[in-house]
Amino acid sequence: TPLVWCWDNLSVHLVAELARFAEANADWLRIYQLPAYAPDLNPTEGVWSLMRRSMANFVVTDLTTLVRIVKRKLKKIQYRPHLIDGCLAQTGLIIEETTVTT
Repeated sequence: TPLVWCWDNLSVHLVAELARFAEANADWLRIYQLPAYAPDLNPTEGVWSLMRRSMANFVVTDLTTLVRIVKRKLKKIQYRPHLIDGCLAQTGLIIEETTVTT
């Protein structure tokens, strides 16, 4: 199954080294270039929205605490697949199930 990366026009995504890497690994890597600003096409934006909403009332005093809170919140989202499905559905993208024959 190929790995899918969705890239926006962040300058890091446009460097020649990444383009060469993607080309050299095209057998297992699929890259989709998104428009410069397209939060409605990026399922990650939905996940970050869920994160921000759940972290609104936390006070963070150091980086270690922030990392712990983010990991805990992401883990909660991971165990609620309907939330992740919702983030994907809002983009209009679908995951196609494929069968592997040997």
